[in-house]
Amino acid sequence: MTLWEFSTGTAEATQELAGKLAALLRAGDLIILSGELGAGKTTFTQGLGRSLGVREGIISPTFVLVRIHPNLPDGPNPGGPDLVHVDAYRLATPGEIDDIDLENTMDSAVTVVEWGVDRVEHLAASRLEIELVRAVGGASPAPAPAEVASDLDGSDFDGSDFSDSFDADEDDDEPRTLRLVAVGPRWAETDFSLLGQRVNTTE
Repeated sequence: MTLWEFSTGTAEATQELAGKLAALLRAGDLIILSGELGAGKTTFTQGLGRSLGVREGIISPTFVLVRIHPNLPDGPNPGGPDLVHVDAYRLATPGEIDDIDLENTMDSAVTVVEWGVDRVEHLAASRLEIELVRAVGGASPAPAPAEVASDLDGSDFDGSDFSDSFDADEDDDEPRTLRLVAVGPRWAETDFSLLGQRVNTTE
């Protein structure tokens, strides 16, 4: 495995980096995003989706768990893959991941999973693991599942307000480091230096 590191100074730059990565992606690819609350996981996914040419409106799927953004025939990448955006924070095991049937969309979509480390690696033989690290700390850790559950006040609650709070810090224009690890044969010969300046590579 090879570690690549890239630096961005603004939310826009993070999205531009994601857009460059989108040019390398195809249906069946799996991306696992990690980083503290506010690190920019959803911001990154927004840039990815824009370049993939999928339906707009990408927000963190905190309560619905999965959002599918179909490719737009009149968008910038007609005929490209859909984007499946997953928030795995409340899913504790690979078995719970299996229960949401991601296998049904894996072949036709690029699948991006926030909080997916140690949960979704079994879904594909190859994957990209991307950790987003804020240069300035201070973001609160994600609430525990029990705390999240306590915010539910009725069966009609869709999590939209709480989901927005998860995204609240993600547009901060502050430096970030993105650490990318490519795993599996799909990425064995890929040169990620076209994403920008390579900071460090470790075999």
